[in-house]
Amino acid sequence: MDVFEALATRRSIRGFRPDPVPRATVEAILRAASRAPSGSNIQPWRVRVTVGEEKTRLSAALRAAHDAGAKVARDYHYYPRNWREPYHSRRRETGWGLYSLCGIGRGDHAAAHEQRARNFDFFGAPVGLMFSIDRDLEQGSWLDFGMFLQSVMLAARGHGLDTCAQAAFCDHHDVVRAHLSIPDDQALVCGMSLGVMDAGEPANALVTTRIPLEEFVTFGPGGW
Repeated sequence: MDVFEALATRRSIRGFRPDPVPRATVEAILRAASRAPSGSNIQPWRVRVTVGEEKTRLSAALRAAHDAGAKVARDYHYYPRNWREPYHSRRRETGWGLYSLCGIGRGDHAAAHEQRARNFDFFGAPVGLMFSIDRDLEQGSWLDFGMFLQSVMLAARGHGLDTCAQAAFCDHHDVVRAHLSIPDDQALVCGMSLGVMDAGEPANALVTTRIPLEEFVTFGPGGW
């Protein structure tokens, strides 16, 4: 598919088929994504791929930590510390849209807990990716890392695959580190599920809205 189709069809998929993804395909995706830009070409990204029994053991440990409520302080703040408009409303729209599709009603904390736990099963995807960055790098390198992540997701679409980037793993980065031997001098940026979308998963019917250009673009004066 061309880049515009890849951009239009990339979504956060929360249910995958177990179809295996060849290592050569994962390598091709990451090799293509490595062309992402970075300041002075320092290429700050690090990726740990997990599959098979290792991924199964990691998922079990993450689920146990989740069920025990054993969160640790994240390596960085992903979300705003103080939610305000318009961001609060956008978050609520997405959250309740997902829960509605999954049949989770307001106040059903047990079902919400289980839905969140599915993050740690990689939503059934056969391939898990963990992304980390050297702690001593600055904010610009984190911006570069975002471009790399988007490139991974678009390259996956080019191979007919889907992804879900997941900050939830950062709540238990100690578990991830222990199982995948990620050193302490690297901060865990996020995880990602990779595979073939399960069209029968209700959560995958979620299509998030986008605000119109007029709300985030300003054109200066000129001859347009």
